[in-house]
Amino acid sequence: MFSRILIANRGEIACRVIRTARRMGVATVAVYSDADRNALHVEMADEAVHIGPAPAAESYLVGERIIEAAKATGAQAIHPGYGFLSENPGFVEAVENAGLTFIGPSAKSIRAMGLKDAAKRLMEKAGVPVVPGYHGEAQEIVVLAGKAREIGYPVLIKARAGGGGKGMRRVDDADDFADALASAKREAKAAFGDEAVLVEKFVEKPRHIEVQVFGDNHGNAVHLYERDCSAQRRHQKVIEEAPAPGMTAEMREAMTSAAVKAAKAISYSGAGTIEFIVDASEGLRPDRFWFMEMNTRLQVEHPVTEMVTGVDLVEWQLRVASGEKLPRAQKDITLAGHAFEARIYAEDATRGFLPATGTLHHLVFPTQAAPGTGIRVETGVRQGDAISPFYDPMIAKLVTHGPDRTSALSALGEALAQTNVAGSTVNTAFLAALAADEDFAAGDVDTGLIARKQDALTAQPAPSARVVALAAFAASGAAENLRTDEPWSTLSGYAHFCATPRRVEISHGDRAISASLTAESGGRFSIDIDGSVQTIEPRHGASSGLRHARWPGHVTVFERAVAHGFVAPDPLDAAEDDAASGDNLRAPMPGLVKVVRAETGQTVSKGQALLVLEAMKMEHTISAPHDGEIAEIVPEGTQVSDGTVLVRFAETE
Repeated sequence: MFSRILIANRGEIACRVIRTARRMGVATVAVYSDADRNALHVEMADEAVHIGPAPAAESYLVGERIIEAAKATGAQAIHPGYGFLSENPGFVEAVENAGLTFIGPSAKSIRAMGLKDAAKRLMEKAGVPVVPGYHGEAQEIVVLAGKAREIGYPVLIKARAGGGGKGMRRVDDADDFADALASAKREAKAAFGDEAVLVEKFVEKPRHIEVQVFGDNHGNAVHLYERDCSAQRRHQKVIEEAPAPGMTAEMREAMTSAAVKAAKAISYSGAGTIEFIVDASEGLRPDRFWFMEMNTRLQVEHPVTEMVTGVDLVEWQLRVASGEKLPRAQKDITLAGHAFEARIYAEDATRGFLPATGTLHHLVFPTQAAPGTGIRVETGVRQGDAISPFYDPMIAKLVTHGPDRTSALSALGEALAQTNVAGSTVNTAFLAALAADEDFAAGDVDTGLIARKQDALTAQPAPSARVVALAAFAASGAAENLRTDEPWSTLSGYAHFCATPRRVEISHGDRAISASLTAESGGRFSIDIDGSVQTIEPRHGASSGLRHARWPGHVTVFERAVAHGFVAPDPLDAAEDDAASGDNLRAPMPGLVKVVRAETGQTVSKGQALLVLEAMKMEHTISAPHDGEIAEIVPEGTQVSDGTVLVRFAETE
């Protein structure tokens, strides 16, 4: 076994690897960019090495610096985590040429599965079912469009490299093919450095079911059952579970056997995932699943497999990479119960899941699950950390386990209700709504479920009178006089002769709220808002299900999984300039202007696409909010920050 390893990654996966390595007595070396100098994974590791500026292309993707750091610190092996260099065969070879061990598959195996088109041709030869489509080398639009017509619409354009939904577009009509192809190629080029795509038949009621496989360097390969990752938005996974709901013994045998066959076809070593697309229009049938791709690394959702099998996949990675055989034979790997994983992201679900940034002024995760269930939180951040625009905006993975699907899902809903984040917009309310959705709860899920119900799942409820009153109370600062650390300890509301009301001004969205707060006897407060009076008893507040956090200029009230944000405006602030007026269109997030589709002087209509903004390696189309004439538009190639004016409209009389 290694005595010291370097982790070529950041965030929650780096912290995850460190925990297992520490338990095994293996020392760890972290690497970090300028943006991650004070990150949690740096604090947790035994040693840390600075590798460059914040952009990943200048730090976490520079293999030479990572290898230098490993050699300088005496690390014997490099664990890549997921993303970044984890599936880069050139990096694997460079690691091995430096006399170090890569904790993962061989460069040959990664190359065999790295390009989706070549991988599918290989799987066809190995007898693994492959979805109908074009997986050839030709990339001319006339060829691809012709193949799409042959396959029959709808089709799916997919980047042949990488994953995570980047470079993927559904096309329902031949007239839309050219624009979708151009967009997919741009996004694939930005994310993977490879713009080549393939075209496949779109399955009408698709489920995404994947099988965890593991191989060693002694010719052994096993599966650790399946995960269902069908709950997706924009082709990115949201909630994963294991095992797959509705899975039959016959279907499981066919699917897991195909997965092991795929792993053996490339002499695979280490942790890997075989992803299948399943036609669920008539239930799960063993003749209705097809190979999509193989991820030659540890998956983000690996904890659900660990929860139902009792296997530490990172420990297996270290053991296999150090030359040991697989710790268990297939007959010794069994399923126990059900597990869910919800990905908590800094993103605005109400605005099409736009990535968000910000400082995590308040961060609380659940620590205790209901009797008979288990909970696990995987995170790489702490309260006070910032979500930057440079990396994936994941805050945490919330994982629950129960003896059956119903109990595990109930535990997930309760865990989401106990997760409180303030300082950045997060998706906990959306996740809770999805977990409570009747179709999802029944296991009737496919990859289009979220898109079909997006409006309902992302609807933000208006704050109740009780929530508004608590926000005003919190904004007043009265809660800061609590005598103990308990959130609702007794306050002294006594005033001599009579209580003096205090005026509190807050706002929620466009609504300005003026409240009158009066301290009463017994530690109570009355809050009068437009003649409606609410009584707040701080020492009893926890039992009401409402919690709050106060941070500079803001108050957040948590109503289970919903975070209601309020602003406590500074009366000394000057009125905002014309950049906030309706004559300007601002950037909703930091990013790079990739494509401009309009020009100065052009008259545009509401909803017309004006430009494409690339943020966190995803493309976002920015459309006109109203009819008008463009007075000024930002040029292509401009790097913009959140709130930058992208388009100025000409004034109208």
